[in-house]
Amino acid sequence: MIRQALLLSVLSASAAFAQASSLPDTALVRRILTAEDRRDTTDRALAEGVASRDARVAQLARRAAARMRDPRFTARDSLGVLPAPPSYPEPAWRLRYRVLDPRKPDCSALREALADASWHVRLRAADLAGSACRGDAAFTAAMRAWLATAGNVARARDGAAWQPAAHALVALSRAAPEVARAELPGFLRHEAHWVRVYAARAAAVLADTQALRTLADDRDDNVKEAAIDALSKLTAHADDSLYIAALQSRGYQAVRSAALALKDATPTRPMRHALVTAAQRLRADSSETSRDARTEVMARLAKMADAQMAAHIATLASDFDCVIAAKAADIATALGKSTTPQCTPFTRELPADAVRLALGADVRLRVVMAPSSGGGSFIVRLRGDVAPIMAARTLAFVQSGYYDQQAWHRVEPNFVIQGPSPGDNEYVGHPRFLRDELGTVPHVRGTVGMSTRGHDTGDAQWFVNLKDNLNLGRDYTVFGEIAEGIEVADGVLEGDVIERIEVMRVR
Repeated sequence: MIRQALLLSVLSASAAFAQASSLPDTALVRRILTAEDRRDTTDRALAEGVASRDARVAQLARRAAARMRDPRFTARDSLGVLPAPPSYPEPAWRLRYRVLDPRKPDCSALREALADASWHVRLRAADLAGSACRGDAAFTAAMRAWLATAGNVARARDGAAWQPAAHALVALSRAAPEVARAELPGFLRHEAHWVRVYAARAAAVLADTQALRTLADDRDDNVKEAAIDALSKLTAHADDSLYIAALQSRGYQAVRSAALALKDATPTRPMRHALVTAAQRLRADSSETSRDARTEVMARLAKMADAQMAAHIATLASDFDCVIAAKAADIATALGKSTTPQCTPFTRELPADAVRLALGADVRLRVVMAPSSGGGSFIVRLRGDVAPIMAARTLAFVQSGYYDQQAWHRVEPNFVIQGPSPGDNEYVGHPRFLRDELGTVPHVRGTVGMSTRGHDTGDAQWFVNLKDNLNLGRDYTVFGEIAEGIEVADGVLEGDVIERIEVMRVR
């Protein structure tokens, strides 16, 4: 009996030792991930990881080194294939959506589609009407009926809110411009900025420059952006004073549009002053995701700045963004003040859950849509095996409530939905870039990727692949996949609000 007890004790101790010895070196994993996040190819952790007896650690190190060496990660397939995401059939309405061909618009087919069970199909039919339905009384009557719903602020699961009225206004601007002109003034004051953006699009079709001037001074920067883009095409530089004023907008999308509108303008002192002031303010914002707006401002300064501005521009060559610092140094040097760029990129600590995710932790997030946006929810499983750092940062954003009460601002039913953004816009994202972690998981229907505006410029905005988009694999990171509720994602309309995202499972 004693001998048996001793034997069991020895076996138990051996099993415990074997289990402990098989545990990965989490400190080394953290060092490997930190090196990858900082793009530090000289970190000794990479060599130590490759030499590790633990296959998981060695694989993480080899992958980190390969991703750092090659932004496209062309060697990804040589490092092994990860588990594939779930496979989902497409909803029946998407075939009807695709049948509506923009190259061969048929008004009778479009009128029929206006009664489809899916609002995605109905809205596409309205968008494609154009001149094909010009003068068609039945189509005009249907669009008038949609205009009457402009006051709707909430929708049921299979319904719509403001979207039909907004799309109808633009459709009428093409098919029945006299009706659209009569209705447009009421939309310029609509409470929802989403609707006022569509009012700017309708005004562009109608060439209503007065309406566009009103909207270019709107309180919402998305409306400003749409109006400025349209107005600059219609009036060239006759409205430069509006663009100069818009350079002081808080929203990066409006600043970018204003700077673009000033391209090839005749420089004036107020214009130069506004551009320098905008450049200084954007630097003070310390947001990496303002790069697109800053790039356009610097492009205008490169053409318009004079020698008296050289000293001011030289100060902009010291920056957190190396791209912008280099541009400023080039401009100052060209103006006669030799300047060397100095950049100090932001550093960030590795997110708390990166190691656990890299080693296989199962973390799922429930995306809960607001009742006013149809309600419902879908569950996303984070793919830490593909993108542990991005998945961990996303988890931290969720835990902080960053995404709550924000909207899906981009909805392309035969492509993706994208969001959320604090500014309901693709140019406004989290102030710190997220690094790409390209992998072997393809961008198939139901996968969740990270929006970027160039390599290593993740802005914390998600995009959900509504269909297979395999061409996105060379540029965009998959960090999650829908595990349940894909029909809710399929049903999202532009402007639908996420009530909250909550952590479902961490183990």
